[in-house]
Amino acid sequence: MDPSHLMWQGMDVVACIKWLGPLVFHAAAKDATLCPGADIRGVLDTSFTRVPADAPGKVPTGYGFWCNAWPENPAWKFVAVGVGHGVPYWTEFLRALAEIDPDMAVNIEHEDAAYSQTEGLTLAAKTLQSAATAL
Repeated sequence: MDPSHLMWQGMDVVACIKWLGPLVFHAAAKDATLCPGADIRGVLDTSFTRVPADAPGKVPTGYGFWCNAWPENPAWKFVAVGVGHGVPYWTEFLRALAEIDPDMAVNIEHEDAAYSQTEGLTLAAKTLQSAATAL
């Protein structure tokens, strides 16, 4: 279960977890937020551009491109856990997972370029610890 991809599509992550039930056997804690660009692009933003594999400082994937470059004004973006959705949201996320399997592993997936690796993971861990305490 990767909630971030459901978030930017406007889906109800907790409802999806409950509907999928035992098909959810592992979860990532990864946050996303809608941005002002959604007003003109919608959530299926197609303005991402390809970065050539031979671009300076990029590592080729073997497919001719390195990754997608984010648009200047995206419709959505990945953010550190707790930035897009607060503790109450993550509490319900953890509650829904615990109803399926109280011992389910939840890994933090950090892709927020605004935070260093340590800062983003620290923020995520604090948010999830607060959410777990609120259970």
